[in-house]
Amino acid sequence: MQIADAERGAAVEAFLRGLQDRLCTALEGVDGRARFREDAWQRAEGGGGRTRVLTDGAVFEQGGVNFSRVHGERLPQAATAQRPELAGRAWTALGVSLVLHPRNPYVPTTHLNVRYFEARKEGAEPVWWFGGGFDLTPYYPFDEDIVHWHTVARDLCVPFGGDVYAKYKRWCDEYFFLKHRNETRGIGGLFFDDLNADGFERSFDFMRAAGDGFANAYLPIVEKRKSTPFGEREREFQLYRRGRYVEFNLVYDRGTLFGLQSGGRTESILMSLPPRVRFEYAYAPAPGSAEARFAEYLKPRDWL
Repeated sequence: MQIADAERGAAVEAFLRGLQDRLCTALEGVDGRARFREDAWQRAEGGGGRTRVLTDGAVFEQGGVNFSRVHGERLPQAATAQRPELAGRAWTALGVSLVLHPRNPYVPTTHLNVRYFEARKEGAEPVWWFGGGFDLTPYYPFDEDIVHWHTVARDLCVPFGGDVYAKYKRWCDEYFFLKHRNETRGIGGLFFDDLNADGFERSFDFMRAAGDGFANAYLPIVEKRKSTPFGEREREFQLYRRGRYVEFNLVYDRGTLFGLQSGGRTESILMSLPPRVRFEYAYAPAPGSAEARFAEYLKPRDWL
């Protein structure tokens, strides 16, 4: 069904609010103990959102699923760095972002974001685009889990073109990369931005496919690994590797930078950081250990 220009924001908002609800229900179900707490907030310059955070669960040490719809008079630098021609335009941004930090080191950390932007200027047509994606950060990887993750990612891309998965998989590998460490943040997934070339309906369809596909990719891995026994060694390695997550989010992540530059709610923006983390100077895993083997996964690979 064709969506009128004036109704685009409302259509995207309805999907994103529903996506947040569905994700929270599914995650509470797999955790079995904790429930999300919601904080509704308003932004001084315009807009607001609802932040939902789960803490001290049976499976998830901390997790957040945020919805926001915010607007302003001038796009922040983080949004115009790739598109300088949009500098100075008024804007509206809608999105859902999710980050989960499981308690068990054998369950991967994960991230999802789907978003929609409009940039407006008097006398000119509005410019709009979609972006987002999801990626997986295991600490003790299982190849079968990674293949499952990428299979779901590939399959949701198939209706949109034979080259879409390869393109967005490569973009994910390149984006979630810690240059100062010369390593990927994890084993990748999908990342896309500035999506508008195929028209609004088809671009919106892809964003919906990515948002809805996330649970199919992640929850089976959680169910399979959440009861795996672990000890202090695995827990300490998990906390150490969480430090890389902090480094990426604070140094490179465009979503974090956009939120802070646009005057967003700081607590909601930084809910992506893990509740517990440790840094260790010049850490080196024991040769031949599972922790040493992990380094083999921190470079792009064709998993399928």
